[in-house]
Amino acid sequence: MAAPYRSSREGLSTRSVGGGGNPDEIQLRIDPMHADFDEEVTGLRKQVRLLKNVAQDIESEAKFQNDFLNQLQMTLIKAQAGVKNNMRRLNKSIIREGSNHVMHVVLFALLCFFVVYLWSKLSRR
Repeated sequence: MAAPYRSSREGLSTRSVGGGGNPDEIQLRIDPMHADFDEEVTGLRKQVRLLKNVAQDIESEAKFQNDFLNQLQMTLIKAQAGVKNNMRRLNKSIIREGSNHVMHVVLFALLCFFVVYLWSKLSRR
């Protein structure tokens, strides 16, 4: 036979059913003082729904940012490959042409300065 159990904190009480019934049966009674369980359950359901929506929003944002990072990574890989190819071409042209390109740049700069010098001398007259 089950022993009587009372919980004033939770508003529930149990007691064994007497009168020759099944000794394993328990009678459950909800204290009317704590009858706002339905309201609490409804409030908890609303909170769970809100949390579910927030979790879904976080999931979609994480997927979006993950896709964006993957695209950014692919762009970076392509840019690195392009820079590597251009460096290879530049090194080949430097080896082929030698260091004459520096001489050409210096001569071009001197020619530009000379033209500016002559132009300034002629414009003063």
